[in-house]
Amino acid sequence: MILPPATLGMLGGGQLGRFFVSAAHEMGYKVWVLDPDPHSPAGLIADRHLVAAYDDYVALDTLGSECAAVTTEFENVPADTLDYLTKFIPVHPAASAVAVCQNRIAEKSFLADNGLPHGPFAAIRSEDDIRNANAGLFPAVLKVARFGYDGKGQARVADRDEAVAAFQHFKGEPCVLEKMLTLDYEVSVVLARDEAGNVRCFPTGENRHRNGILDVTIAPAQASACLRDNAQEIAERIAEKLGYVGTLGVEFFVCRGELFVNEMAPRPHNSGHHTIDACDVSQYEQQVRALCGLPLATPRQHSAAVMVNLLGELWYEDGKGHGAYREPDWSLLHAVPGLRLHLYGKHHARPGRKMGHFVVTGDDAAAVLERALAARAAIGIRDA
Repeated sequence: MILPPATLGMLGGGQLGRFFVSAAHEMGYKVWVLDPDPHSPAGLIADRHLVAAYDDYVALDTLGSECAAVTTEFENVPADTLDYLTKFIPVHPAASAVAVCQNRIAEKSFLADNGLPHGPFAAIRSEDDIRNANAGLFPAVLKVARFGYDGKGQARVADRDEAVAAFQHFKGEPCVLEKMLTLDYEVSVVLARDEAGNVRCFPTGENRHRNGILDVTIAPAQASACLRDNAQEIAERIAEKLGYVGTLGVEFFVCRGELFVNEMAPRPHNSGHHTIDACDVSQYEQQVRALCGLPLATPRQHSAAVMVNLLGELWYEDGKGHGAYREPDWSLLHAVPGLRLHLYGKHHARPGRKMGHFVVTGDDAAAVLERALAARAAIGIRDA
């Protein structure tokens, strides 16, 4: 076990890292953050912020010599960086697991090879791959294999010609072509797994998106107990097959009552933010526990919860990213019973950027959802 007051390392300085730092501090640890952004949210509250690139080996040597273990808060840290740090200290999750999750071709192939439920897809590395793809894949979504998130690097394509045009727009980057499924709704599972293979799942959540970005999470999901349990079982199988250690998020499409894995996130997940307010252990504390070899807690959700993301367009006069720049009227949220506001301390708001979130909790799930959606409208989030 790695016990307090040891120093832990975090690769990445976003809001997920910030919540990790906060959880680790509460547990008695110190945290160093490595992130190239001098204004990174996690770096602002860390014990030390190394402002450096993820392939800066001088900074990595410093992290490796001063920290007892290292983790990450986003999937695009180079696998080579994780491998390098493994020479000095424990690194969780492992580079091999992150490498699968950070590349959509590797991810889809992993699902197929392990008999895990997934939608029809084709790996696209050339225009010929599109021309030779099964016609039954269309209409489809073409997604870049690397660095696409929150709806970026994706294009809906009705046929081969549109797919070729989108592939050219993506400058020939490797992609996956995924058949567009008939979607009922989306759910996700956040879990933690330790080195001994013990797994603890949080209750399955239901997700609603707006413009490709997570908008609302309802926890527990408004789905059958059977479907919620099946999602957890599949997520556990994924963690086992990856040899995963840490906190993992798994997103699912529900299509005609069936579960299909959409993607995996080798880190805490946006849809698990509510665990801070609605559970007796958060996904971030579980990340600390898994990293340090502490026994995992058994999550208990003590309140119904709805999480709402706050994106950068709210900081503009028209609520869409145009007009005068101003702070939203947070008093509208603080007046809502059972609502907790979390702002990330990012230095500039821009449309689509996750600037914060709020969580509404209570005993009655329907009333909680009603209050959360009313608060969402009051602060200026618009569906159109």
